[in-house]
Amino acid sequence: MNHSTTRATILPEIIRLITKHCDLSEQEAMHSFYTSGTGAAFSDDDSGLYGQSPIYIFGLYMEEKNLNIPDIL
Repeated sequence: MNHSTTRATILPEIIRLITKHCDLSEQEAMHSFYTSGTGAAFSDDDSGLYGQSPIYIFGLYMEEKNLNIPDIL
C-alpha cells in the first residue's frame, strides 16, 4: 500500500519545524530532510515512519543531525 497521502499531510509540519528551529529556508529544509536518513525512512513505506507524528519525526531528524531538540517538544 502506498502511503503518499499520509506523508503529504504531515510533511509541511515537519518542514515548518525544520525551517523554524534550524534557520533554513523551506527549500533548504526540504533538501536537508530528504537527504537525511530520517527523510529516507519517511519515504519508505516499509519503515512505517510515515505513521508517526510530525514532532516525533522532527525529533529523529534533529538527533540524526546532532542538533539540540527545542524545549517545545
